[in-house]
Amino acid sequence: MSVPAAASPVRIEELPPALFGSAVALWHETGLTRSWNDPDDDLRRAIDGPSSTVLAALDAADDGADRLLGTVMVGHDGHRGWVYYLAVAPDARRRGLGPELMRAGEDWLRAHDIPKVQLMVRRQNAAVSAFYEALGYAYSDVVVMGRRLD
Repeated sequence: MSVPAAASPVRIEELPPALFGSAVALWHETGLTRSWNDPDDDLRRAIDGPSSTVLAALDAADDGADRLLGTVMVGHDGHRGWVYYLAVAPDARRRGLGPELMRAGEDWLRAHDIPKVQLMVRRQNAAVSAFYEALGYAYSDVVVMGRRLD
């Protein structure tokens, strides 16, 4: 899976350990983190879990090292897949990376025989809701309930 980039092709693959810190920094930069969720812990659980991962959009920087352009965290409970931490670096936006990362996440779930994917969007985030609607996602008639266990 790749999309054209200005200088080199973009690859989507599992997030390399050397870029874990860059992923967390990207999540902070793009406003995805909340004080009650430790993104380092979220990343580690996803990477270490048997039914989840973090995919990364990467391209080669001038020095030959990988540069992180975006991420998507995916996982499943055996029936429903979930998407979290979809982020694209501000300087890499408007290149189709958001939809490409979503397709990669959906493909990962399909490869694990998961028939449905879900995600949560904060009610006030109309721009993100519109992004997902353009990808074919629709509102579900459910209420998400939660409780902190710590």
